[in-house]
Amino acid sequence: MAKMLEILGLALVAIMTLGFVGAFESYGINKGTSLLFWGCAGGALMIIIYRKMKRKQEEKED
Repeated sequence: MAKMLEILGLALVAIMTLGFVGAFESYGINKGTSLLFWGCAGGALMIIIYRKMKRKQEEKED
């Protein structure tokens, strides 16, 4: 599951970067800090927080 979360996080960061530089303007998404950017940033942050909580849980069990 950890590898899957890493791949998902990498995909979110890639989409966020492409949205920021304006690669999706032909689809009607404005470049810069658009809703797509903040959605991907929030998703990546949630993955980081989730993995940190899981690590703390595993450390407590040991």
